[in-house]
Amino acid sequence: MLESVKLALRITNKAYDSEVVDLIAGARTDLIQAGVSSVKANSDDPLINRAITTYCKANFGMNNPDAERFMQSYEMLKQHLSLAGDYNGNSLE
Repeated sequence: MLESVKLALRITNKAYDSEVVDLIAGARTDLIQAGVSSVKANSDDPLINRAITTYCKANFGMNNPDAERFMQSYEMLKQHLSLAGDYNGNSLE
């Protein structure tokens, strides 16, 4: 996950690895607090990965002109995931 997020953030060195790792952990925790099951939030699911990447893009750096747009996108995806039975553990199967 670290390498794919770094790629999305256009980071090519290890200077920001600890910050990015913290952002990834924060995104996972935020998803769990919103109602996404911890199993799903810690999986390699494409929608979870997209949510984490979007969260990181919203919160990385100080002068990010797109931060608000990315955060809105993340919040909408988080809401979708928290309501979806496959992600919140309330699947009808």
